Amino acid sequence: MPLSLLNPVSFARYESDFAGFSRDLGESFRRYGFAVISDHGLGQERIDRALAQAKAFFALPEAVKQKYFIEGGKGQRGYTPFGVETAKGATHFDLKEFWHVGRDLPPGHRYEPDMPANVWPDETPDFRAEVGWLFSALDAMGGRVLQAVANHLDLDRDAFQGPVKDGNSILRLLHYPASGFDGPNVRAGAHEDINVITLLLGAEEGGLQVLDRDGQWLPINPPAGTLVINIGDMLSRATNDLLPSTTHRVVNPPPERRGVARYSTPFFLHYAPDHLIETLPGCVGPDRPNRYPQPITAANFLARRLAEIKLG
Repeated sequence: MPLSLLNPVSFARYESDFAGFSRDLGESFRRYGFAVISDHGLGQERIDRALAQAKAFFALPEAVKQKYFIEGGKGQRGYTPFGVETAKGATHFDLKEFWHVGRDLPPGHRYEPDMPANVWPDETPDFRAEVGWLFSALDAMGGRVLQAVANHLDLDRDAFQGPVKDGNSILRLLHYPASGFDGPNVRAGAHEDINVITLLLGAEEGGLQVLDRDGQWLPINPPAGTLVINIGDMLSRATNDLLPSTTHRVVNPPPERRGVARYSTPFFLHYAPDHLIETLPGCVGPDRPNRYPQPITAANFLARRLAEIKLG
């Protein structure tokens, strides 16, 4: 069944029916690794303003954008040009360019070695205010989603709040240019996300697909104004794959949409760099042995995975 046919879970129930909201969200995650949230309340006008700033930046000349590419920065801040990121195990690079915004830390913070300072484009003066707002809004929403996940797993509601405090989260502004797509490259090769959870706005333009258990690729065509959320590898590992990190991709558009660029703004919510990822006790049992007996810090896990996608 296409994921577009699944009922979005209304965020309005977060306050009025938290148990039911957590149950429905968790069941969608268990089955697909993905869920869709409606009525998220983030404010479409403000979202549109942030997206307009992203579009303005990507419309700049290539030489200008390249000023914000950080050599040796592993793509963690600023601009990453077209033709760099390559899905794990893939031969051909993805057809995309992107900008990364991370968390602003106070001077002397212990995570400074793992979380570099942001850079901001001079050519789009409202970029920092609007895109910074979007980072904060999605960061806060991610915390609420994790409260529901914790409740679904029969954990204390705030079980994930400490591990993600000052986490190494990233807002990615993505541009998939319009193109003839005659070669072997695709907009985003099949992959799993590295992080805890991903919150995705701007998935209305088609192309996002999820690999189902039976090997079929299911399209995600969410209604306008909704938020797509998926489980990342870090949380999948912590839950012993009870909540799976599902393979997904962005395929090239059909002929009638080839002249249309695609933009999206995934927010990759991460643990703090020194958080030790280890299997949650409630996710292990006689019929579910621990698949990840060796703990690993979030920073080490991230470094390993960035190397696999040619950003390391």
